[in-house]
Amino acid sequence: MPTYQYVCTACDHGFEAVQSFSDDALTQCPECEGPVKKVYAAVGVVFKGSGFYKTDSAPKPTSSE
Repeated sequence: MPTYQYVCTACDHGFEAVQSFSDDALTQCPECEGPVKKVYAAVGVVFKGSGFYKTDSAPKPTSSE
């Protein structure tokens, strides 16, 4: 299950919550019960295996002899 980050708009308390994709987003801060918003951030992706590197699909150099 994914971990989501939230921040309270009233007290700036940041926290994480492990939720299923089908769960509704949280709406209340656990500290002050104020409104919260979900924080979106870039996710690092690492591709492993053949076919994911620049050199795997680059055309092979031809000899000019």
